[in-house]
Amino acid sequence: MSREQLAVQRARKSFQTGNTKPLEYRIHQLNSLLRFITERRRDIADAVKRDLGKSEHGTELFETLGLEGEIKLAIEKLAEWAAPRPVEKNLLTISDEVYVQPEPLGVVLIIGAWNYPWAVTLQPLVGAIAAGNAAVVKPSELSEYSSLLLRALLPRYLDKDLYPVVTGGVSETQELLRLRFDHVFYTGSSTVGKLVMEAAARHLTPVTLELGGKSPCYIDKNCDIRIACRRITWGKFVNCGQTCIAPDYILCEPCIQGQVVECIRQTLLEFYGADPKCSPDYGRIINQRHFSRVMSLMEGYTPVVGGQSDASQCYIAPTVLKDVPPHSRLMQEEIFGPLLPIVTVSDMDDAIRFINEREKPLAMYIFCSDKKATKRMIEETTSGGVTVNDVMMHYTLSSLPFGGVGQSGMGCYHGKHTFDQLSHHRACLVRSLGMESVNLARYPPQDRRRARRVRMALKSPLIDMSKRTFIWAVTATVIGFGLFITLLVILLIAAGLNCTCWYWRGFYNYF
Repeated sequence: MSREQLAVQRARKSFQTGNTKPLEYRIHQLNSLLRFITERRRDIADAVKRDLGKSEHGTELFETLGLEGEIKLAIEKLAEWAAPRPVEKNLLTISDEVYVQPEPLGVVLIIGAWNYPWAVTLQPLVGAIAAGNAAVVKPSELSEYSSLLLRALLPRYLDKDLYPVVTGGVSETQELLRLRFDHVFYTGSSTVGKLVMEAAARHLTPVTLELGGKSPCYIDKNCDIRIACRRITWGKFVNCGQTCIAPDYILCEPCIQGQVVECIRQTLLEFYGADPKCSPDYGRIINQRHFSRVMSLMEGYTPVVGGQSDASQCYIAPTVLKDVPPHSRLMQEEIFGPLLPIVTVSDMDDAIRFINEREKPLAMYIFCSDKKATKRMIEETTSGGVTVNDVMMHYTLSSLPFGGVGQSGMGCYHGKHTFDQLSHHRACLVRSLGMESVNLARYPPQDRRRARRVRMALKSPLIDMSKRTFIWAVTATVIGFGLFITLLVILLIAAGLNCTCWYWRGFYNYF
């Protein structure tokens, strides 16, 4: 039996003991994971530095801070997330207990990515633990130092049977995908995503695919171009362009293309200095294969900004290319590197057509000061997420679901969305054995009168029996009943007085 099979077998056996069901156990594991992130912060930063050339501050900003926030949110909200969720009733179920109960799926496979080896690997794990699952963690072999560190340290903090770390390359991943899981959570390329989905289909295993694509960035000619370019430059070149939601290309009108190029040039000088190669804040391409791939995308173009490279360090300077043809190779593949092509469009209508003619992107960015035009662009396009007048910031909000659509992925996560994604929402209806007369209308023998009663009950508006609504309903009923009794008493008194008047009047007349 392979080590992958042993890891999955142990995880399933441990899950079946029921240890993950109590919320106290889940919170204990989440606290241990938080302790791992805080105590090993320097080790994590060192590993990311060796993998991607990222600075310690960059690792904290883009990896560990978000993780800490996700873990703390899960600990704070777990009781609320895991509680039964009352739902609306109809007349047939008005006296029943009806709710949705989130429950663990079982054993989850988490396949991480190399570009943010800690954030995109451990954020799904936070949700898996919170939802009460076991999880097999497979970090990317390309981020070698982070992968080895995760394998060495995570078992010291978490239950090593419930949350094993399996390292290795393509063959180890393929071996894992041959096994049965209750959910597969994959972050990476669309090409591999298709293979993951195909493998999962053999076991009818649901998948979450966080993929990528070419995220467009439209700049309106009437917006503040200088500020727009500062924000775009930050989002595009952080992590050396190796971010799934980085602006992949710019769409703008020809009249502002030169201004856009110059603003990006000035911003790069401000951010990284005259030589980005010497900047501690500018990273490196992950390996030689990806270095060669990114360099090949530039063939045939003369950069208007950057273009320098050093193969020995996997270094490619922040690079801007203008007047890029829409059908070029550069515009067909996800760049995933520090190249920023500019494609000119005649107006917003042309930009909308350009975006809609291509696969649905993971993210879309709109820089525009006209709220009406912005709303129109959002309504007439589609993407996994959208940010207006900034880039990538929608990722930072745990309240927003993060995920793709179409070729850019399926499913979503972050905060409660991860908990829900990795939970089974069980429909629960609890009835009593009393009031059997209510059920007679649905029993045979059927006739028109019984069928009419059932039809009326099923067609009745759904009744919201949430706690707050129930309290208001009871209060309104009590008040209404009180008003009815009061009115009845007044009527009775009035009727009594009326009778008394007639009695005394008759008595007077008699004498």
